[in-house]
Amino acid sequence: MTINIDMGADERGQPFLLDLEELLATRLLVQGNSGSGKSHLLRRLLEASSQWVQQVILDPEGDFVTLAERFGHMVVEAADYSEPEIVAIAARVRAHRVSVVLNLEGLDADAQLRCAATFLNRMFDSPRDQWYPVLVVVDEAQLFAPAVGGEVAEEARRASLGAMTNLMCRGRKRGMAGVIATQRLAKLAKNVAAEASNFLMGRTFLDIDMARAADLLGMERRQAEQIRDLERGQFLALGPAMTRRPRLVRIGGVETGGRGGGPKLAPLPAFSDADRRALLFDAVEDSAPEPLPPPPQPVAVEELLSQIERIALQPARASPEAPEPDLMTLIDATEDVLRDIVADTDSAGRAAGSLFQDFTVRCRMRGLVKPPLDLQGFSRRLAMARAGLASAESDPAWREALAVADQLPSDMLGVFLLIARAARTGDPAPGEQEIAQIYGTQSLGRARRLIEYMEKERVLATRTDMRGRRSIAIPQLGWTTGPEADPAERDVA
Repeated sequence: MTINIDMGADERGQPFLLDLEELLATRLLVQGNSGSGKSHLLRRLLEASSQWVQQVILDPEGDFVTLAERFGHMVVEAADYSEPEIVAIAARVRAHRVSVVLNLEGLDADAQLRCAATFLNRMFDSPRDQWYPVLVVVDEAQLFAPAVGGEVAEEARRASLGAMTNLMCRGRKRGMAGVIATQRLAKLAKNVAAEASNFLMGRTFLDIDMARAADLLGMERRQAEQIRDLERGQFLALGPAMTRRPRLVRIGGVETGGRGGGPKLAPLPAFSDADRRALLFDAVEDSAPEPLPPPPQPVAVEELLSQIERIALQPARASPEAPEPDLMTLIDATEDVLRDIVADTDSAGRAAGSLFQDFTVRCRMRGLVKPPLDLQGFSRRLAMARAGLASAESDPAWREALAVADQLPSDMLGVFLLIARAARTGDPAPGEQEIAQIYGTQSLGRARRLIEYMEKERVLATRTDMRGRRSIAIPQLGWTTGPEADPAERDVA
């Protein structure tokens, strides 16, 4: 079934349709000077296609955050999160197909480029089973893919340009369809612009921009003058998703609006000379400026990720008529599902957050419409299952060990329990490869940093003998592992 998006009307007053499936395969470039209606065009496209395809908007000015109220997009305030947290959010966005607006408004130019590159690269690197179609809209694309270096740091420029090039050149195979909008074609990197097959060219006045727009539309240079005469909201369209010949289109209305908007003319207030003097100078030394409104409170990354999870799970909520399973059924099903996940070799190197959706699907297959654990509870139980301690909470000694683990971040529970299990029985200390696997990473360096962090927090104490074999103690419990395997033996293995 062809999905056509109504973008407005052509010069004859006929509906102008955009083939969404063709757009996903061929990408779109929008160009127009400030005030040409470029953002209005993007908003029309986003609103009309929101029910059909996941959307990710890179928004440098915060213009598109209003989509959240009407169309259910999640707003990610980039300034509130660290780079690792942005990576985690991008991974969840791709895994759960939640539409988001990445609001970069609170960042300086360098940070905007770094954040955009981090977010796009993590989406691009998602595993193959997550390559669902997603419309990636980048407003003011000349900022993120500049043709030449400018005032931003070269490292940030290269990272952002590389991410944008991946989006437009290689993103199609991964389901990522780039829609880029720019005020200045001449300032946009040519290798990024050249990958688009669909074009909507709005009003522009500079000769160099008109010449590039005319080239992309297949028009002669003398015909480029008409681009200067376009009205606000009018665009010349060309591309396989819209029309095989250049056509004039007037973009239709939208349901939401930006937070800004141009200034409106209003008559000046009428004051006498005495009034003006009094308003400006009377008691000026006593007049304190009005306090600024308090900034919005940032959403903790755990809460934001939880919100993304909840949105992803909304279609699977149980109906009011669904019978509630008894407690033993829930416990048995949960234990079975956790054992299956731990036994699955494909899940060994994956973090709990990326396995939670797999957990919910397996629960549905066992007749549980609503998952019996939330993300936090699942992460804890998965860590225990991976450490071979599914029933640890019923053992007094392990309850004491879990109390010690509460001193650490929740994502380190599995690693701590793995070490604690070996320490309680005096078995050899687990190696870095095993620690990394339990933590859900393939980085041995991260495994080393985890142990160093736990030692710094005085939860663990390590000792290395002359042969390079490490043993790990848990001072609060009085448990100690045996030395890990000899380094030479590990190399042979």
